[in-house]
Amino acid sequence: MKIEILGSGCAKCKKTKEIVEQAVAELGIDAEVVKVEDMDAALEYGVMITPAVVVDGDVKVAGKVPTLDKVKEWIS
Repeated sequence: MKIEILGSGCAKCKKTKEIVEQAVAELGIDAEVVKVEDMDAALEYGVMITPAVVVDGDVKVAGKVPTLDKVKEWIS
């Protein structure tokens, strides 16, 4: 599983990455968590506002920090 965090490196983007990493650790899932700061890459997904979470190429959320429970739902 590949999970991408799209964002410029702002506080909300960092928080989103922390939440995703926590969800992966708590569920014991083998996943690659990647921070993507290239806004051209975000635009390729149609993401105009960050932070955004992409799981295996599918945009799950854009423009807000997801909850831990929501991330767990997406990856389990």
